[in-house]
Amino acid sequence: MDERRLVRVSKFLAKHLRHEPERIGIELDPHGWVEVDVLLRAAASHGFPISHADLRQVVADNDKKRYVIEEGRIRARQGHSVAVDLDLPVVEPPPFLFHGTVARSVAAIRAEGLRPMDRHHVHLSRDGQTATSVGARRGKPVVLVVDAAAMHAAGHAFRVSANGVWLVDHVPPRFIRFPESP
Repeated sequence: MDERRLVRVSKFLAKHLRHEPERIGIELDPHGWVEVDVLLRAAASHGFPISHADLRQVVADNDKKRYVIEEGRIRARQGHSVAVDLDLPVVEPPPFLFHGTVARSVAAIRAEGLRPMDRHHVHLSRDGQTATSVGARRGKPVVLVVDAAAMHAAGHAFRVSANGVWLVDHVPPRFIRFPESP
């Protein structure tokens, strides 16, 4: 499959496994899973046929490992705006985590902290390089450093998805180190 098709299939999956499953007539179970065959039939009936081979390739080759297939079912690993319980345990985070954003968002983050916006969790990364690439999707990136150890000590619950994305409900401003001039 060529790169353009790979991206189109990945975006289709993100839209329907994370945000709008009802749009193609599928229903995610409480943990975000749907049978692969149900998804493929729904995609085809909505004018976007995907083969089993194409689906496996997108899952395997996705640079961020956004999707997982197990026991004939598929789900997105995180990033849902629809209600799902990913069943991830609370774990102790590393001392610092990182968040990539853009300069136009920094003032609001200074005032309110990091909020999940239209998702269920704030997404954090273990390294600044990943945060930089995340922030760069919307413009010139600004990387924020989160004092995860202090948050954890204050009772905030952290979870980590299988692809290494750290999830937390909210990051108050007092736990964020901002760059000198974003």
